[in-house]
Amino acid sequence: MTSTTYPVLDNKDTRSGFGAGLLEAGKKNDQVVALCADLTGSLKMDAFAKQFPERFVQVGVAEANMMGIAAGLTIGGKIPFTGTFANFSTGRVYDQIRQSIAYAGKNVKICASHAGLTLGEDGATHQILEDIGLMKMLPGMTVIVPCDYNQTKAATIAIAEHEGPVYLRFGRPKWPVFTAADRPFTIGKADVMSEGSDVTIFACGHLVWKAVKAVEELATQGISAELINVHTIKPLDEEAVLKSVYKTGCAVSCEEHNMIGGLGESIASVLTRRLPKPLELVAVQDSFGESGTPDQLLKKYGLDTPDVVAAAKKVMARK
Repeated sequence: MTSTTYPVLDNKDTRSGFGAGLLEAGKKNDQVVALCADLTGSLKMDAFAKQFPERFVQVGVAEANMMGIAAGLTIGGKIPFTGTFANFSTGRVYDQIRQSIAYAGKNVKICASHAGLTLGEDGATHQILEDIGLMKMLPGMTVIVPCDYNQTKAATIAIAEHEGPVYLRFGRPKWPVFTAADRPFTIGKADVMSEGSDVTIFACGHLVWKAVKAVEELATQGISAELINVHTIKPLDEEAVLKSVYKTGCAVSCEEHNMIGGLGESIASVLTRRLPKPLELVAVQDSFGESGTPDQLLKKYGLDTPDVVAAAKKVMARK
């Protein structure tokens, strides 16, 4: 067994990783443009807007219009990045994304902050928990959910070089930075964080850190867990899923999303079709959220480290 520890390097919000990555992408390619729906500060797009004012469009509180403008800009060869909260990036503008971007195959990067329960005190109306499902169902849409500041920055740079529509999901709160700044990031390629033999833990977004701590706790109990960071929900790295579960015989999926439509369902589909093995889902159990601190909400909705540990033990008993 190969076990790797991940010390906390810093505490930064993933939205700041997006802002840093957007600026870097803009420096590398002058076709990169950015559009924001009146949330420049919240999306950390200030640095890009300041350095490239001629390539930044503030559309105001007009998200549907923003998606239409972005789709149009691609016709002239531009690579538009749209920025607003995840709720407004998907639910509010689903028709425009479906018709003008996905169906048309436009090279638009839909960048969504403040996703999931960890939005916190803003409450259920803003804590979208179904956006991964909405976006992964669109033909041709790539869906990426990075785990920390460094990976969000790397993902933002990577999607600028990817041809086709992308949904990039990240969050609001400061979160442990535990991946190295130079760790390779490849769209569609799952990242094996640590190897194990008893159970596989798949995770995305903020829940990767909770899974890291769960692997450490399980090790103290003599359980060898393999941790795989599935930062790309679509296209899913099916071979990585199959290779790991073939070895361990069971799996847990962890996500800050509804259990319906998210990462867990994608993994369940692969296992059902190609390698029937037991799977437990650590996810929101088909409900809306509520106001509270990120930590309070993750605990209440069963998305904390002890919940991952419990799910690992439960699924092992089903082997």
